[in-house]
Amino acid sequence: MIEKLKDKAMELGAFKAGIVKASEIKTDACFRKMCADNMCGNYGRSYMCPPDIGPIEELMEKIKTFDRVLVYQTVGELEDSYDFEGMMEAGERHNKLAQKLWDFTDESGCTEALHLGAGGCRLCSVCGKKTGDPCRFPARAMGSLEAYGVNVSELAPQAGMKYINGQNTVTYFGAVFMK
Repeated sequence: MIEKLKDKAMELGAFKAGIVKASEIKTDACFRKMCADNMCGNYGRSYMCPPDIGPIEELMEKIKTFDRVLVYQTVGELEDSYDFEGMMEAGERHNKLAQKLWDFTDESGCTEALHLGAGGCRLCSVCGKKTGDPCRFPARAMGSLEAYGVNVSELAPQAGMKYINGQNTVTYFGAVFMK
């Protein structure tokens, strides 16, 4: 199944995709500090971001219960390093790819998968956390690799990818953990 998922990721527009063993993925609780420093602005503002997503130790242990992981990346071209709009558009394309991969695993009957994306969930335009409402799609909400303590800069080469893909580009990573 994971090879089919890799092919599907490429078909749907991933720049690259690779498969790694879950046991070889490096995690570190220090990534939670970056979340707590609110570098992306979602700390405490999304159900799928810290602190609401859960204790970092539990999340790092959870990913170790899986066997193999599809890692995929998308790369967006930017006008320059300050092209915030281009970064957001590339992020939106990445999130659409992540949701299509989720659809594919569901359609394939895969019930033991954990989908992790880049940044916050972004399934809803405004998270229910911000409006005081419950999560609208708890079965489809997606946490980030960083929220689970994954060291993406080390994960990229493990999966045969570059973490940075050149000047005036932005690279986003996602992963599907499978049993």
